[in-house]
Amino acid sequence: MVGLLILHVAAALVAPLLVRWWGRNACYVLALVPATAFGWALAHWKEVSEGGAISESYGWIRALDLDIDLRVTTLSWLMLLLVGGVGALVLTYCARYFKAGDPALGRFTSVFVGFAAAMLGLVLADNLLLLYVCWEGTTILSFLLIGHKPEQQGSRRAANQALIVTTVGGLAMLIGFIMLGEYAGTYRWSQIVEAGALPGGAYLATALVLILAGAISKSAIFPVSFWLPAAMAAPTPVSAYLHSAAMVKAGVYLIGLLAPVFAVITPWRPLLFTLGALTMLFGGWAALRQTDLKLVLAYGTVSQLGLLVVVAGAGTPETALAAAAMLLAHGLFKSTLFLVVGIVDHQAGTRELPELSGVGRRMPGVAVVATLAAASMAGVPPLFGFVAKEAVFQSLLEWPIVLAALVAGTMLTVAYSARFLWGAFASKPGVKPNDVKPSELSLFLPPAVLAAVGLALGPLSGWFEKLLKPYTELFGEASGEVHLGLWHGLTPALGLSALALLVGGLLFAGRRQITPLAWLLRFPVNGARAYEWVTHRVDRVAIEVTGATQRGSLPQYLGTILIALIAAPGMALLIGGPWPDDWVYWHNPLQLVVVGIMSVAALLAVRARRRLTAMLLVGVTGYSTAVTFVLYGAPDLALTQFLVETVTIAVFVLVLRRLPEKFSARPLLRSRWLRRAIGLVVGLVMGGMAFAAAGGRIAVPISVDFPQLAYDFGHGRNVVNVTLVDIRAWDTMGEISVLVVAATGVASLIFQRSRVGPQTRRRPTPWSGPARRKDQRVWLRGGPTLLHRRRSIVLEVVTRLLFHTMVIFSIFLLFSGHNAPGGGFAGGLVAGLALVVRYLAGGRYELEEAAPIGAGVVLGSGLAISVLSGALPMIFGADALQSYKIDLFLPGVGDFYLVTSLFFDIGVYLIVVGLVLDILRSLGAEVDRHIEAGDTSDEAMTTRRQS
Repeated sequence: MVGLLILHVAAALVAPLLVRWWGRNACYVLALVPATAFGWALAHWKEVSEGGAISESYGWIRALDLDIDLRVTTLSWLMLLLVGGVGALVLTYCARYFKAGDPALGRFTSVFVGFAAAMLGLVLADNLLLLYVCWEGTTILSFLLIGHKPEQQGSRRAANQALIVTTVGGLAMLIGFIMLGEYAGTYRWSQIVEAGALPGGAYLATALVLILAGAISKSAIFPVSFWLPAAMAAPTPVSAYLHSAAMVKAGVYLIGLLAPVFAVITPWRPLLFTLGALTMLFGGWAALRQTDLKLVLAYGTVSQLGLLVVVAGAGTPETALAAAAMLLAHGLFKSTLFLVVGIVDHQAGTRELPELSGVGRRMPGVAVVATLAAASMAGVPPLFGFVAKEAVFQSLLEWPIVLAALVAGTMLTVAYSARFLWGAFASKPGVKPNDVKPSELSLFLPPAVLAAVGLALGPLSGWFEKLLKPYTELFGEASGEVHLGLWHGLTPALGLSALALLVGGLLFAGRRQITPLAWLLRFPVNGARAYEWVTHRVDRVAIEVTGATQRGSLPQYLGTILIALIAAPGMALLIGGPWPDDWVYWHNPLQLVVVGIMSVAALLAVRARRRLTAMLLVGVTGYSTAVTFVLYGAPDLALTQFLVETVTIAVFVLVLRRLPEKFSARPLLRSRWLRRAIGLVVGLVMGGMAFAAAGGRIAVPISVDFPQLAYDFGHGRNVVNVTLVDIRAWDTMGEISVLVVAATGVASLIFQRSRVGPQTRRRPTPWSGPARRKDQRVWLRGGPTLLHRRRSIVLEVVTRLLFHTMVIFSIFLLFSGHNAPGGGFAGGLVAGLALVVRYLAGGRYELEEAAPIGAGVVLGSGLAISVLSGALPMIFGADALQSYKIDLFLPGVGDFYLVTSLFFDIGVYLIVVGLVLDILRSLGAEVDRHIEAGDTSDEAMTTRRQS
């Protein structure tokens, strides 16, 4: 199962590349990925139908009890069929739905397959925390899919609305999961059920309400139904997949998963029955007044989700059978209808009911497919929707009030189903027939397959019931009164189905009177307006608070933070700090010299008037810290500190070019002394906290075991590097992810154009010396493009001597860092400094000559390598990021070994190089371009003409 997840993630990563190579035909190849999940589910149908469970478990974040625990039972198997089968057909549909050469198709396919991966993980997860991770993955990716057209305000607004509503519900659900998991001592749902380790009373009721808040928000149940119709701003394939077969089913799936245990708890049924019934009635009534085909289906989806929530939450063997059947039926007919709407819109150029006429005659095949799907939605025999709807009615006979609400909702379903078919395909008097061409096979085939399955499952429903039996047995022994089939005799359910069809038909026949009434009789509080009112008030409060606290004064901000540090931890430290018994002030007399230099540099930095002087003095304090590491016998930390300080100074120099030479007017004498006093007290507090932390330790430090762990499990003698890439690799993974996101965000703010610099290879090489041979190589081509006053021949010579040596040395640090000082971080900093030297010697054109690749590509490649190297061990049943030792032999070299964490370190190396390159391109090359654009001197103009 984990192989299916990895396959989806890998396909999502390569999707843009495939689209670049093959255009929209790449969708056919990508459709094979969810089809693989569908095929895997079909291959295991017998095991699941016999009540077996397929389980896999992989270590992940053990400290949080977050492992990759996967489990397939009947309900998750059914969802796997929907997610995989419908996903494959929708991707096939996308191959002709989108226009050839669509520049956004690569991004769309990547996000779409990524969403399929998140949804797959959600239905396979046995660990509640893993389920939440995948749950939020679907939220984020659906936000990107709904906002596929960010240039349109409606698309952005709908995406934000869906994101906020489902995220808030998801956070509430997470709290409920934590309450259950902490009480039970495990987050594996199968173990919680088996042990029966459940709390009681108000504790359990609170946890259930929080969990249901997440399910209700995801499945667009009243009172948060408004986000789903707004999400119709997404492309039609997104609506067909997310809003009919996948994402909105996540809440229903969660209810069905928990119902065997929680259905008898007091808040469960009343809450789900009330909200589900209201959702079905309000959604069905709203569908009757819509004129956009997608909105008719959107409100119809809301209505049907209300029905599913009621029947899935009822918690009896009979309702469980009906819920599983209805879950599949709804996914089939609603995805079919959305795909049909896409065909009509694609071929006719409109989705408005008053503007469509005669489409059924021009596209009879599409009309037949739509009729089958709409009839299934309305509950017309012999389609599978009829079988499921009749099972729903029969299973809810013991709740007559709830049943009456669902029958009324079904009447509305029949009415808007007929209205959909009439509006899309009928010939309307006084409306000119649309000029519609027959649809392509890739557009027609996916909905036709789904409609055919819905038709075939009607007669085969008895066989399908046997597959669902293990799920219904979780609720106890069934009464035997509810079965799936086309004919059970003259039963109450059959009578209610006939009544719903009759009244629904009458509602459609009187549509001229019903439509104005539907506009008149509306819920007094509009959900979308309530959402806008709340968000507007929150924004208003945020603006007021920001205006009162954020005055634009950096000294004020820092002063507030530091005073808070003094007042809280400082006072606690002064009152009762755990001071050490023995005070050791130094271990080596040279430490006093280093501390003295550091202190003098800090004092001089405070008094400095020039920015460059202050920056260099601050750099002295950093180098002094590195020397302190050397004196304490930590060469790896010292090397890293030296490199970080050097890169920091280079960055400061780049920034200072655009700032005044001197600081602004100094503050008043009283203010200066206040700032110095704050700084002095903060220094004392931080020093005291260091002493207290050392003296207050009562347990053996965990780091004591690191050297042996590094050698036995990390297969390295450099404890620092092994800690970063093995022992605490998850920390490093989080840090580099944040680093990539921050670099991308900063670059997006600075660059208005591509992050790739000027293409020097396409420029004529500046040359003012004697004629050279064609095979004569020119190094530092960018040097002659600099202004004469900025060019340094000495620096160019030094660069020629050091650049390649620095690059080789960085690679040496990368490969030797597992057993000696170095590693990917230190090696990346050295390589970055090599680029800094190259840039300083030759300018922005020389930087592009040295690194003719986008910084974003380097950053993304590094993160991808790190993630893949961490996920690869899971394929072989090991923990994520677990290291392996591979023994090798080379003639002339002898025996040596390779540790797989090296690949993780290579990713770190590339990320650091990409970050430095991004800094040089943004704060260096981009600033150079602005400076040159504003420099109109004769020398500058001559140099630009030459280059």
